Amino acid sequence: MVRTTLTLASIDTAALPDLMKQYPQVWEQVGERLVRATKEGPKSMEAFVRQAQAQAAPWRARVKRSHHNPQVLVQALPVLAAERMARLSMEQTLLAAASGQTGRVSLGTWSGLIVQRLLFERGLTRKPASLSSFKFWWPLVTKKRALMPLVQQRGIYCFYTRELIAELKTLLGDRKTVELAAGDGTLSRFLSNAGVNITASDDQSWSHAVTYPADVKKADAVSVLERDKPRAVVCSFPPPGNSFEKRVFGTTSVERYLVITSKHRFAAGDWSAYEQQTSFDWHVDEALSKLVLPPELDPAVLVFTRKPVS
Repeated sequence: MVRTTLTLASIDTAALPDLMKQYPQVWEQVGERLVRATKEGPKSMEAFVRQAQAQAAPWRARVKRSHHNPQVLVQALPVLAAERMARLSMEQTLLAAASGQTGRVSLGTWSGLIVQRLLFERGLTRKPASLSSFKFWWPLVTKKRALMPLVQQRGIYCFYTRELIAELKTLLGDRKTVELAAGDGTLSRFLSNAGVNITASDDQSWSHAVTYPADVKKADAVSVLERDKPRAVVCSFPPPGNSFEKRVFGTTSVERYLVITSKHRFAAGDWSAYEQQTSFDWHVDEALSKLVLPPELDPAVLVFTRKPVS
């Protein structure tokens, strides 16, 4: 009998150094493709990740059909490891580009104080930022691109302004709303405080980095959509190439879907699902995108509205 200590779940949560150590030959191939894609530009970088996902998809399905048969796992795990290596290495490449440096990054005392006052209540607990205050103080932060690499490792991918929360409240209205992949529940907390009927949910697979409060329900996205039958859904920086966003478009109760993501399509969200679905009209709302901080993220707010039944 073939034995393996790894599982599908462990591959999907493994850190890049661990995968590199476990599969050095696979990493050698992935690394070569990463270097080539980075030199060729954004389209090649996106294609690099998409190709790895496409190669892994049939193996992922085969593992599930076999009920995680060890013999099938042994064949599948290197391909699945290559997929995760591709995504994680691309994220690190983007992070280095965003910070303008590699290795340890820091804000400095003065810049750190400004950022703390602008964006956080205390510690890493975010607050709805004042856009006018941000515009005044942000130019004084000397290492702007160092902020996100510091906080992303704690599951923070952006910051929300008071103005954004007010606009999202208007778009959601009185609809029963769920937030998918809510992380620490910050966005739902802000919207709930503004009067939105919203429930935060997350599969809590990032418990190594994120502290999940009690009001973030532990559940996968598919279960939440089937159970709650929400009229509206929000998601902030959904993982790139995720498998759940296409289910949002197939949930007949959903009338509106709001996505906070990046204009860099390979960085977050399932853009192929956005473009292939036919049940919703959608657009990138440039005005709302400017209300997501910091601007160096190149944020994008997508608004999906279900088409009327003819």
